[in-house]
Amino acid sequence: MTIKAGFALCGSFCTFKRVIPEIERLKNAGIDVVPIMSYNAYSTDTRFGTAKDFIDRIEKITGHEIIHTLTGAEPIGPKKMIDALLIEPCTGNTLAKLAAGIADTPVTLAAKSNLRNGNPVVIAVSTNDALGNAAKNIGLLMNMKNLYFVPFRQDDCENKPTSIVADFTQTKDTFLNAMVGKQIQPLIL
Repeated sequence: MTIKAGFALCGSFCTFKRVIPEIERLKNAGIDVVPIMSYNAYSTDTRFGTAKDFIDRIEKITGHEIIHTLTGAEPIGPKKMIDALLIEPCTGNTLAKLAAGIADTPVTLAAKSNLRNGNPVVIAVSTNDALGNAAKNIGLLMNMKNLYFVPFRQDDCENKPTSIVADFTQTKDTFLNAMVGKQIQPLIL
């Protein structure tokens, strides 16, 4: 049986070029990857690339159209469309919504819809305020059932002292551990 994983991208655009190869690694490992994007990730062109280029590349890798609306994300739980969800990169905004139980974006609704089935959600943090305002949300989420974190570290302690980014190269290992109910360690690098 093939594992189906949702892979949700939020608007930490500076990480997309490091995150997209992880989608490819999962796909190459035989995992059926269903792509999901937040509204901003799906529609915003930035200095890091155009939305269309990222969309085209992700859809080519996965062989699936990207889920980018609430109506697209809603059936994930009821139809049991995925076995697990990765949110990578996960912004401070999405962390806050997940911690508060808010499901008003394709990514947060996919998480809620997946969790209703008791499936794991893997979070790969990428936010400039992880050691600031978002720290409380990370702490809350670490104590919730079926939530797992890709190991993370400060990415630029001199210029951005509260910024944390996940070690995306550990995505596959974190995902496989989450599938058997284990948090990969060490968590803080």
